[in-house]
Amino acid sequence: MDEYRTRVRIYAGVVVFLFLLLGLRLVQLQGFNGTSGDGTPPGSAVREQSVEPARGAMYARDSTLLVDNRPTYTILITPRYFDASKAPLLANLLGVADSTVRHRLREARERNAFRPTPSFREIPFDTFSRVQEHLYELPGVSYDVELRRRYHTAARAAHALGYVHEIDEQALSRMPASYRAGDRIGRTGLENAYESILRGDRGREMVLVNIHGTEVRKYQNGAMDTPPVGGHDLHLTLDHEVQALAESLFVGKRGAAVALDPDTGGILSLVSTPDFDPSLFARPVTTSAWDSLRSDPSDPLYNRATQSGYPPGSTWKPFMSLVALETGMLTASERMDCPSSYQIGRRAFKNHDEQDEGRITVAKALEVSCNTFFYQVMEDMSLATWHDWALEFGFGQEVPLEGFRQGSGLIPDSSYFDRVYGRWTDGYTINLGIGQGDMSVTPLQMARYAAALGNGGRLPTPHLIRKAVHPETDAVQRPKLPPPNPIPVDPSHFDVVQEGMHRVMTNGTGQWVQIPDIPSAGKTGTAQNPHGEDHSLFIMFAPYDDPEIALAVVVENAGYGATTAAPIASLMAEKYLTGSIADTWERRYWKRRLREEERSAPEEEPAPSTSPQTTPAVQATTQPAAPAPPDSSRPDGLSPTDRP
Repeated sequence: MDEYRTRVRIYAGVVVFLFLLLGLRLVQLQGFNGTSGDGTPPGSAVREQSVEPARGAMYARDSTLLVDNRPTYTILITPRYFDASKAPLLANLLGVADSTVRHRLREARERNAFRPTPSFREIPFDTFSRVQEHLYELPGVSYDVELRRRYHTAARAAHALGYVHEIDEQALSRMPASYRAGDRIGRTGLENAYESILRGDRGREMVLVNIHGTEVRKYQNGAMDTPPVGGHDLHLTLDHEVQALAESLFVGKRGAAVALDPDTGGILSLVSTPDFDPSLFARPVTTSAWDSLRSDPSDPLYNRATQSGYPPGSTWKPFMSLVALETGMLTASERMDCPSSYQIGRRAFKNHDEQDEGRITVAKALEVSCNTFFYQVMEDMSLATWHDWALEFGFGQEVPLEGFRQGSGLIPDSSYFDRVYGRWTDGYTINLGIGQGDMSVTPLQMARYAAALGNGGRLPTPHLIRKAVHPETDAVQRPKLPPPNPIPVDPSHFDVVQEGMHRVMTNGTGQWVQIPDIPSAGKTGTAQNPHGEDHSLFIMFAPYDDPEIALAVVVENAGYGATTAAPIASLMAEKYLTGSIADTWERRYWKRRLREEERSAPEEEPAPSTSPQTTPAVQATTQPAAPAPPDSSRPDGLSPTDRP
């Protein structure tokens, strides 16, 4: 009996001890003032939150702000803690129907009842402020502040700047551990190429949340927080006014334009149309909107400036002239026949309108764009010589421009013709002399070529970045660019070709698009296209004696180079050199015609792909003369001599 009582006392003592221990712990937790020793409210928990850094801004060459960030506000609901009776209050604050809040609550619960779910995005600031003031009445409701891109000028520059979009699972698997689901990442253009320095470094914020999941305050007054570090700002070579003008002139057209500083290689303008509005991605993009953009038959996401390959047409003739002069096939003063047609085997290759220019020099052949002159040059030149010199001029290979998808174009050699045709003769290669047949170049390659023609033989390194500046430390990073690549051609031969291209603008096919009071040099091109109407092409540099800008313009299925591509380039160059467009009837005529009348004809096949052109050789027409601008003396504004 005594043993039994002893056991009961022991058990009772243990129970009392445990209750006392629990009671003491409760008193400790409650505290005399209702807080813990470090001031933490009772029932609170510490939650770590990631703080998004400010993505670096972008500035144009004149320091005009192109892109920065704007805050967007998102209301999150944690279903486990949300009081359904508060749905009318939240709906009233947000200005939506009660049913909308209940619907979003159901969606959040289906995802995860215990995690905050973004339920209302892009909330206006005044609405966000009202919700924030009533958070103490809304258990389970929190908010998130995110940064989205904001665009400040009329220049879209979509393919140059690129866009930012939420990272997908496939891309996330390739990125460093610092990236997480829901992060936004640069997808194309500069946003992608310079993601590592634009993004910045995340911060960390420790906050106290109560048992309802509502934020109470910072933990330890923010002593354990780590502030985010913003990304570098990019200062570009881009001229936003020239870019905006070019985009306006490309309305209704497919094609590309690239303008370079011929000395430094800085890209002054890069246009590819059709394009897209990058601000579309500054808002949540629905699945249907994204699918519509990707499935658009005009392929607005495709960068024609760097990826599409086109036959260069007569813009290739300065290259042929330089090679002929450098290899000793011709001299500057030597004359050669420019007959109305040139016979190869049983086939006659003709000039436009079967024009016979007689015996002419290289400079004159460029001025009148004589096909038969360059057919003869190509017939006397071996394919290997033609191919090797094309590589010297940067064709058939990617341009040193980091971060952009590129096509290399097609510069065929004998192995190509053996593979494609088996047996082949001069009839297969003679069209290469006038930039036709089995060859293609990209607009970016053409602009670099135009720059070398203007500066006397140096292929510059195209680039868009002048410097990257850290906004907090002002530390500056500059791109490490390879020096210009010298073309091994005698400078005197460049003088001859430059003179011929200058005469194109004074007496030839470019005379109607001269820049007022600024001498220039150019070469028009009309390239036959097996998939539809001819392509319109033009290369140019200006001023003639000391070039500050070099351009290449391609407009698909738009006909003569003199009527579409040439005026676009001329207006772009004038805008860059003078800051405005002269208010003359000729310049007004070209702006109106390009914006309202000139269009790319419908395509017969899909947009160009990145695969090299392998279509059989076709005969090209010579570059025709431009139509004269309208006669200001006529009330209808029509040209009295509107001929090709």
